[in-house]
Amino acid sequence: MSADQISTQENNEIIIEGNTRAGKPFRPSDWVDRMCSTYATFGEDRKLRYSPYLKPKVVNGVRCLAVDLKLKVVSPEGFAQLMHFADENQLNVLDSAGSSIPVPH
Repeated sequence: MSADQISTQENNEIIIEGNTRAGKPFRPSDWVDRMCSTYATFGEDRKLRYSPYLKPKVVNGVRCLAVDLKLKVVSPEGFAQLMHFADENQLNVLDSAGSSIPVPH
């Protein structure tokens, strides 16, 4: 994968950071795993598969949830629920460069 492809891939995601806007760690500490499990499905092999649109990520030592922006097209309701969750819990939402952005709707 070239640097351009990696950059393009990263520009297609946002990060919901595990810190609140007040700078405090969000609790429960396993919230990222819970979110990934919520959008998981069982495969033909009966194993749980995480959604390709959500993945756990650590950014600057903080557990975060990476959200592929394709989710907004594939599941507008699911994307809206995630953004509502982030907004209600005062979680930071970051772009691929790590800059804080307003919660997309």
